[in-house]
Amino acid sequence: MLSQAEAWRPQAEAWYSPSRPLLLASVVALAIASALGAAAAGQGEPPPAEEIDREFRTLQRLLASFQKDAAVRNRWQTIADQAVRPESLILAADRDPADVALRRAEALLAHLEGMAGAPDLSAAGVRLAALRAEAVSLPPENADARRRLFADVLAARRQVALANPLLDFDRLLFVKRHFLPGRMLEGNHMCDQFFGFHAVAGGGVFVLENAFRTGQAARDLLAHAVCENGRFRGRRLQAGAFLAPDVSFDGRTVLFAYTEGEPTRYRWTERSTYHIFKIDADGSGLVQLTDGPVNDLDPCWMPDGRIAFISERRGGFGRCHPRPVPLFTLHAMDQGGAGIVRLSHHEANEWQPSIAASGLIVYTRWDYTDRGNIQAHHPWLARPDGGDARALQGNFGRTQGARPTMELDVRAIPGCGKYVATAAAHHGQAYGSLVVIDPNVPDDDGMGPLRRLTPEAPFPEAEAPPGQADAYAAAWPLDEYFYLCVYDPEGAASRGPRNNHGIYLLDAFGNKELIYRDPQISCLGPMPLRPRARPPVLADAAEAPAPPGPLPPAAALVSVVNVYDSRLPFPAGASVRALRIVQVLPKTTPLINQPRIGYGNEKGARAVLGSVPVEADGSASFLLPAGVPVYFQALDEQGLAVQSMRSDTYAGAGRRLFCQGCHEPRSAAPPPPGQVPLALRRPPSVIQPEVDGANPFSFPRLVQPVLARHCIACHEKEAKAPDLRPGEWQKHPHLWYASYANLRDYAFFYGATRGDYDPWTPPRTEPGKFGARASRLYPMLRDRHHDVNLPPEDLRRVALWLDCNSDFFGSYENTEAQARGQVVRPALH
Repeated sequence: MLSQAEAWRPQAEAWYSPSRPLLLASVVALAIASALGAAAAGQGEPPPAEEIDREFRTLQRLLASFQKDAAVRNRWQTIADQAVRPESLILAADRDPADVALRRAEALLAHLEGMAGAPDLSAAGVRLAALRAEAVSLPPENADARRRLFADVLAARRQVALANPLLDFDRLLFVKRHFLPGRMLEGNHMCDQFFGFHAVAGGGVFVLENAFRTGQAARDLLAHAVCENGRFRGRRLQAGAFLAPDVSFDGRTVLFAYTEGEPTRYRWTERSTYHIFKIDADGSGLVQLTDGPVNDLDPCWMPDGRIAFISERRGGFGRCHPRPVPLFTLHAMDQGGAGIVRLSHHEANEWQPSIAASGLIVYTRWDYTDRGNIQAHHPWLARPDGGDARALQGNFGRTQGARPTMELDVRAIPGCGKYVATAAAHHGQAYGSLVVIDPNVPDDDGMGPLRRLTPEAPFPEAEAPPGQADAYAAAWPLDEYFYLCVYDPEGAASRGPRNNHGIYLLDAFGNKELIYRDPQISCLGPMPLRPRARPPVLADAAEAPAPPGPLPPAAALVSVVNVYDSRLPFPAGASVRALRIVQVLPKTTPLINQPRIGYGNEKGARAVLGSVPVEADGSASFLLPAGVPVYFQALDEQGLAVQSMRSDTYAGAGRRLFCQGCHEPRSAAPPPPGQVPLALRRPPSVIQPEVDGANPFSFPRLVQPVLARHCIACHEKEAKAPDLRPGEWQKHPHLWYASYANLRDYAFFYGATRGDYDPWTPPRTEPGKFGARASRLYPMLRDRHHDVNLPPEDLRRVALWLDCNSDFFGSYENTEAQARGQVVRPALH
């Protein structure tokens, strides 16, 4: 027996021809829709009229700019091969919004028909065929009719979209949260949005019942919940703000962050910061997990039942802020809130952990070692104990506009090994465009591994001013083509934030179906409230059975197979004899350039721990202090750095950090089993300390004595020679010596290449073209400038200074004592 749809199809095809009156085609479409009724695919209410209007206006604006502006057309052509699906693009053949909506709906239908478990969609096919016939015969000049056609397409599309077999659940967890207006955030910086005192009171943790069908209702999960413990014992969570929901793998327990939002403005108290809570999915069992005058946020269930989260507990501040901006780093605790440990020892900010299908933690990290500030905020992976942290992609962008400035809220896409993320701004909030990351595509320092899921939304700060492209956020992947997310159509139109982010079902073909919107407040963080697959429980990072026995307390073992295995080639003839280990120190003072560490603007203090030998085959094995962020420099036979990391690494006590090479391609396989590297056949090396003035780092102790011994006497006799004496350093705004200030043009340093402020610094070190090798000073001294023959140790001191960004101070504290030549140890490691 034929279905209603099959019975209607021949009549529709017979009745329609381009020569027939338009009214006939319309009658056919309406007749089919009426006859099919509930038999049409999908359930739920038709799209609201205001939503139809929003989408129409958005598409109309996009088409108008495409048709009138050659630069806009060029952009669409440039990014065409970057889209996940071409249907999401604006095409030259698109005449009006109806054309765009119809071809995208047809693509959606075709895809769903091929999916396992899809219902019978033939009725929807008939309906869209009739609408296609109407679109062909209806001229664009008939604006009113085409506008009605657009509404009919959206109604048909919604029936198709809600028939998706991936929507096999009916409850969504999310929070309601006010989008923070720019005036609330001094600098509107990525960090500021997560300070509790900036929050706007309102919202809550909600469950959307019957999410994709009639009878939909948003239930306040905290409506009757009274906290069972801690400072909030016996109280409800009211008059505050909410953030970052996460549901346990069994679907029974919800985590979230809450702040009372006391408006203390840069004064951290228990009431002005976010804390983590959990509650049962039925609204019972509200428990406070963290407290104190620090922000704890972004809780994430781990496969072993522990909770990963982001916290300011590490201490330290960002380096580029004219206001206090504490550091967020990755932490973990048990599900009762006890046993809090720091997982990451990174010296800059981190955000939004989630769990990859492999069981690894995926999160966003800000790499800031000898770089500008608007770069390297991209995904990293780490083991459950925080060990073996590795960049997923995006850590060495060619330019600021080569790829997103920041990739946030990174989540693994089921079944394909890819990830979805929000392409956001550094100077903005966690909203922007959505991208898909394929780590199996080689990273080309640009868009190679990325595909645009929402190509109409430019990348904030990379392609559009921050704050003017805050359209999307918080994508939850159902598969590679379908996502839940929050979306603000007005944000997509580059009109700025409107506190209007609703929950949408988004697909890669360019379709967006509104699931829920509260006209008074934005939504954030939608995810299915149901059990989900639990990733494997991984062992902690590998224990380090260092021959011939156990490691010393508080030490880790680092093994490097071959330092010459590098993404960029070493200079011809370069022979690496040692690795220099440089500790990166978290900033302990709150304001930008207070103190100014050296020539480089906003740069961080460091300490040279020493060096270890590299064997003839390029291998190295050595002990590293546990929990200390460091980077490595490969040194030649003269002790000059040939290659340098621009990122830090670390390892826990008793753990092993294993590197194939020196910035080798991330996706490269290790060499086949063969001869054991020379360094791994012997006990690990112990770091040999450097000369006085290297740790703590100090120009007055490291370099000034060399100038006093060999240079000052001659320079005093020559009127045009730079003054290499300390001078009246007490009067210098940074307490620098006259000698230090006068050597600037002869030194080498990253940063401030365009005057005194440079947000962009090329992040990838080119071997042999930095440090002493790239300076003017070292060749002069090596070649016996004015017949001055520096002893090897003094020449080594100068080289070490130049290789380490030519800094003046080595600690953030007590700079006057440092300038006097006193040893000042850093307060935070």
